[in-house]
Amino acid sequence: MMQFAEGKAQFAEPWGINPKATMVWGLGPVFNEDRCSECHQHNGRAYAPADGQAAEHGMVIRLSVAGRSATGAVNPHPVYGDQLQNRAIPGVPAEGQPVVTYQPREVAFADGEVVVLRAPSVQFTQMRFGELDAGTFTSARIAPAMIGLGLLEAVPEQTILQIARAQEPADMRGKPNYVWDFEKREHVLGRFGWKASQPSLRQQTAAAMHGDIGATTSIFLAENCSPAQKQCREAPSAIKCVDPNHCIIGKDRPEALPSRLDNITFYLQMLAVPARRNVNDDGTKRGEALFMQTGCSVCHVPDLKTSAHPAVAVAADLVIHPYTDLLLHDMGEALADRRDDYEANGREWRTAPLWSIGLLPKVSGHSELLHDGRARNVVEAILWHGGQAERSRETFRTLRRADRDALIKFVESL
Repeated sequence: MMQFAEGKAQFAEPWGINPKATMVWGLGPVFNEDRCSECHQHNGRAYAPADGQAAEHGMVIRLSVAGRSATGAVNPHPVYGDQLQNRAIPGVPAEGQPVVTYQPREVAFADGEVVVLRAPSVQFTQMRFGELDAGTFTSARIAPAMIGLGLLEAVPEQTILQIARAQEPADMRGKPNYVWDFEKREHVLGRFGWKASQPSLRQQTAAAMHGDIGATTSIFLAENCSPAQKQCREAPSAIKCVDPNHCIIGKDRPEALPSRLDNITFYLQMLAVPARRNVNDDGTKRGEALFMQTGCSVCHVPDLKTSAHPAVAVAADLVIHPYTDLLLHDMGEALADRRDDYEANGREWRTAPLWSIGLLPKVSGHSELLHDGRARNVVEAILWHGGQAERSRETFRTLRRADRDALIKFVESL
């Protein structure tokens, strides 16, 4: 409990630009937010910008260019890196400002009811080091909810691979993403992130510290400054300074000490899943049957079992109900970002867990879903499904209104 409490406090602790008792030093030089909890308020999910608003408070824009790194990852943009940072410490220019706009897109149910979806696009303004060219791949990403991650980390790799082999129909089978583990120095199964591009909560946490806050760790030790960003590279940094006036060239000290990385990782591993609601309601039960009949459960697998020897002992040998297979699926052109991520292509996304989805309005104050928050509720999220999920979407679209409502009621009970 002491480590959990320490991790919780550090998750919410602001980072600053000078050593102070009220904050930890090491923010930036370029960054998106100054603390973990800014993107994951109440351990929940961030919201999408309104039409014409800047992407911030939990939405980030990933960047890459053609080609692969030595580990098989995408190549970061040579000037802006792999994520656009829209904020910076004094004396260092921010990289740019992404602004999100939406276009309406109508979808009609078989009974004539029309739903107006919103299709997002991102415009880049105030780009300090030049405009992005046509060869740049971009992807807007929303910070997901934090609950149950330790349980997902505890699911054996063989279980996930067996699901991929056995999924029926065969044209809906998912595929694993194998990604680089920077500590093990090898390719391992990816589990976390919108394209399952991170292998562990520890590396996911370190990557978020690096990309979102600008804080270095033992995993990602170099500041997030490209060669073109001179002020960024020359700014005082906790990596090489005892304080801003006493810097040592070549000093090798991570801004997030190992204990901090350990504590926050443990905190995330231990966040439990809230109980379901309305489980015995007749409408919920009918919705569950329809969820199975429409094929939603092929990818959103209801039941998984954790391993006998997970990283956290209390997660051992549990049957959990996350409604995910932790695999990649082709979700169609409408959701494609055209940006690869290790073995995930530009149309593929990891199946999002559905547990706690019905509590999103209570926890986070909204009901927005999908990787960029474009869907404003469960109905819209389903209607955006395509590719391998197209058959299930069309089955849902042709249901009677009462059956659609029952299916949604079941999902919102999770």
